This record gives sequence, C-alpha cells and structure tokens, in this order.
Amino acid sequence: MATTKKEWKIISVGGSIIIPQTGFDIKFLKKFRRFILDRVGKGERLILVVGGGDTARRYQQALQAVANFSNEERDWMGIHALKVNAHFVRLLFRERAYDEIVLDPTKRVRTDKSIIVAAGWRPGHSTDYDAVLLAQTYGAKEVINLSNIECVYDKDPNKFLNAKKIKTMDWKSFRREIVGNKWLPGKHLPFDPVASQLAQKLRLTVSILKGTNLTELRKALDGEAFRGTVIRP
Repeated sequence: MATTKKEWKIISVGGSIIIPQTGFDIKFLKKFRRFILDRVGKGERLILVVGGGDTARRYQQALQAVANFSNEERDWMGIHALKVNAHFVRLLFRERAYDEIVLDPTKRVRTDKSIIVAAGWRPGHSTDYDAVLLAQTYGAKEVINLSNIECVYDKDPNKFLNAKKIKTMDWKSFRREIVGNKWLPGKHLPFDPVASQLAQKLRLTVSILKGTNLTELRKALDGEAFRGTVIRP
C-alpha cells in the first residue's frame, strides 16, 4: 500500500537566525542543519521562508542615509539582500532541497524533495506575508515564525522593565495592540502587519518563538506546549 505524504509545514526563518549582527554562528548553523535533516529524514516536509534580517536593514538604512528613496525602492533592496540568505540556506540542504528558490508563494511547485526554500516576492510587506501566502497555497493551518525574540511582549522589553510576556493572543488584539496595520520597510515587529491581516482572514495560527532554541522548535513542530507566543483566530 502506498504511503500518504505528510502535509507541508511552513517555517518562517528570520534573517537574524541565519546571520545575526555579530556574524555567522557556525556552531548553531550546523545544529540547525542537523535538526532539519533529521526532521525530513523522518518523513516531514518543510517549507523554509528566509528573511533578510539585519543584512537587509543595513542596505535599506544605507540607501536612505545617502539620499531619499521610496518605500518600494527600499523594499526591493531588502528583497535582493534576503535572496542571498535564501540561497545560502538552500545550499545547506543540497540534494534534500528543491533546486530553485521559490519567489512566487502563490504558485505551488511539484517536487519529491522534502525541503523547499522560499524568499521575498514583492514590495509592500515582509517574508512573513510570503509565509502566510505559502500556507494558503499548500493548505497549511499554521506558520511557525522563528525570530530573535523568545516571545511577544505587551511592550518593548528593551525600553520597559515591566513588559509582560504574552503566551496566547487572538488576531484582533494582536493587530490592535502590538503591530497595527501599516508596513514600513525594515521595521522590526514580531509579525508583519500586512501578513497579520491575511493570517486573520485565513484563520491561521502563528507560533512565534526564539529560532535558536531548537528544543522549543521541536516542541512547536510536534504540537506540544512550547516557550513562545501563539496567535490564534
């Protein structure tokens, strides 16, 4: 009897996880590579949507420092920068990954590979939005968002000592109280406002957790309670 392939799982990998401000963390990247290969070795199928992180923001900030550029132009700069991150991630998985970077999240690719790597598509949003579109395209009900923060706070913990961790939240509250509705290139938010609007419409669940904590990522992928924030319909 033929076995049924598992559903695709969508993981949005923040650029800060791939290359933080301090530079490549080779020790972590080796662990991350082994972790992902172990998951797909057990039959899982993963779509990794790679962000630009600090690399993209540095290019965008430099542009704006030199002259006045539009949001669209700065977005395109970020998209081109994060494609380098995406190619790097695809190469980490070599023969286990689909041999092209997916740029259009609305078109489903046919592949026997267990890993698909996606990058930015169009201006006006971050790769969080691409991850939500991929969830829609591949019929996934959840996006796991790997960030450089452990969870969502009710206010900036770097500015407010009394900032409180949020374990779970609905989309209406998240958009009203945390991210708002407007996208600005390079703005650092727990989840893109434009992506949040679509995720709410699609009734997706988004889990936000620290991307370098592979123990918590395993729990999230396995449907167990994990240290982080869950945003639900």
